[in-house]
Amino acid sequence: MLLAVAAQSIEHGLNHGRPLEPDPHEYPAALQAERATFVTLQIAGELRGCIGVLEAIRPLVVDVARNAYAAAFEDPRFPPLTRAELPRLDIHISVLSPSEPMHFRSESDLLGQIRPGIDGLILEDRGRRGTFLPSVWEQLPEPADFFEHLRHKAGLPSRYWSETLRVSRYTTESFGAPIAESFSG
Repeated sequence: MLLAVAAQSIEHGLNHGRPLEPDPHEYPAALQAERATFVTLQIAGELRGCIGVLEAIRPLVVDVARNAYAAAFEDPRFPPLTRAELPRLDIHISVLSPSEPMHFRSESDLLGQIRPGIDGLILEDRGRRGTFLPSVWEQLPEPADFFEHLRHKAGLPSRYWSETLRVSRYTTESFGAPIAESFSG
């Protein structure tokens, strides 16, 4: 159902220039609950857009609709999606658990606590913030490499360490499908 909402929101964006605004009350209770999501779009296995939120601020079905639209049309790394790209698009949705702060005394202590393939991480320090979804472990399977790239993504030096550094972890429930399958459910 969420894949269909994401696909419909992207189609709605192509036709109307704005995201679909689903009425949460028309969906099952689980989709009405406030949850944080990321929507990742790919074409031929290559990233085409990824937008999401780290904290639950709206109903799950609304969050997916808005993030799907934003991934297609507002990701600053890519031009807006075109109608010609639509048939080749794959949609992936990650529903995030609430994040939990991690407690550590050193970088090696932190790296020892990270669960490769399971944890998504949020790094914060000096007014900077970055996150990697658990799916990034596929490209960066070693905790040290994962964390180094996350620091870089947050705009910090790749070897940066500070006593004020904060790291939180979360898990995701993820699923995806080509857009054509998303419409058919």
